[in-house]
Amino acid sequence: MNGPAAQHSATSSSFAAARRHRAELLQMIQAFEAALAVPAGDPRWRERVAERLHLLREAFGEHIIVTEGPEGLYAELLDHAPRLTHGVHGLVREHASLLADIDAMAVRVAAGDIERLRRRANRLLRALGRHRPRGADLVYEAYATDIGGET
Repeated sequence: MNGPAAQHSATSSSFAAARRHRAELLQMIQAFEAALAVPAGDPRWRERVAERLHLLREAFGEHIIVTEGPEGLYAELLDHAPRLTHGVHGLVREHASLLADIDAMAVRVAAGDIERLRRRANRLLRALGRHRPRGADLVYEAYATDIGGET
């Protein structure tokens, strides 16, 4: 990040926590994706997928705390840029939906058709992939949008 967001993030514990956690969450998403890509004939396939999904669930739960908590990133964004209320509420709704999808996937890993499981998991991964940049865009909009009309 450059400009105001970079300057602000250096002094904000919520930004530092969000940045650190963002990298951890991406690692868990990638680990889950890698577990899915292992040949299904591997006798530990379900076990590995379930384990990585559990770690993803924990990381996503932490993401929710870091962003939605009373001292979290979204509270700070709304203090700085109340105009972003709609965007923040949209991300909070996505959190609830994604968490429900992760939990539903965890139930399905233990049983069910592997191909169907992979299709559902890929939909989850795409949804997570769409969610991540929305948060970054909101931070950018909060601190880098010039609303002063100067050139």
